[in-house]
Amino acid sequence: MIIEAKAPTRIDLAGGTVDMWPLYLFHPGAQTINVAIDLLATCRIEERLDDRIIIESEDLELKEEYASQGEMNFHSPLQLVTRMIDFFKPYTGLKITTRCAAPPGSGLGGSSALAIALAGGLDSLTGNRYAETQLLRIAQNVETQVIRVPSGVQDYYPAMFGGCNSIHLEIQGVVREALSIDLAELQDQTVLCYTGKPHFSGTNNWQIFKSHIDDQDGIHDRFSQLVDITNRMRIAVIERNLDTVAACLAEEWAVRKQFAEHVTTDKIEQLIATASTHGALAAKVCGAGGGGCVVFLTEPGHKQAVSLALAEAGGDVLAASLTDRGLRIEQVG
Repeated sequence: MIIEAKAPTRIDLAGGTVDMWPLYLFHPGAQTINVAIDLLATCRIEERLDDRIIIESEDLELKEEYASQGEMNFHSPLQLVTRMIDFFKPYTGLKITTRCAAPPGSGLGGSSALAIALAGGLDSLTGNRYAETQLLRIAQNVETQVIRVPSGVQDYYPAMFGGCNSIHLEIQGVVREALSIDLAELQDQTVLCYTGKPHFSGTNNWQIFKSHIDDQDGIHDRFSQLVDITNRMRIAVIERNLDTVAACLAEEWAVRKQFAEHVTTDKIEQLIATASTHGALAAKVCGAGGGGCVVFLTEPGHKQAVSLALAEAGGDVLAASLTDRGLRIEQVG
């Protein structure tokens, strides 16, 4: 049997970092808003007639081979795959080939999307034992074992369901609300630009996590500001008021830059300044910052001008489209 699983990455519009447990429990009304994009994480799972495990990452240009599941390394660069295999315990040897269209360290949730693709694909291979909500938790828990710091919950939902989402972070649990929005209209005013510098989300998130637990430097107040901004953005998205969405995006970035020293960089600030002179209404870094991608919302009709200006300033404008398709699994052989 050969199974191919694909999951979208995401742009986080507001409320990122708030989605780390247990931080959101201290901020009533906490939520995160994101939207799926078609820079897909893909895994191809091929059963073998022997016990060998072969793992190949096409985008990272890495390959690992093991005589059996019992020989797998859980501390290698491809440990997300070995740990996921170990959890699902397939009955045969496997060859798993992975790739992600999002640049490494882009802040677009690529590793989380890959975790969802792997979990969905291996669950399909081993008999569909888990519900979607369980696969979300499995993907998060396995990825947390890899990064070894607390992780947020938001990235797994667009990977699983696609579309535009409000992830409500409540005492009774995490609840996804699918937001009705004209993705084509939002797409016409959205530019996604890679700075050329990868980031590691765990570093900034762990610093912020510790600061919040220790209640340092007024960070609780900044979290509360993010919650308020995100709630206002949700209403603007529902009302399809992109001017207010852009205003909230700008507010979110102004607060986020105060979270940690290295959330922004000179390159990020240069790109935002350049875009603002060519029709960008607002911008913010994707993910935890320090590099990766920046999302821009432009005035109507200014997307091309902003894209060209960013490219001339040294940014890598990504050909990404918003998508309402989440995890897809196909048996191809």
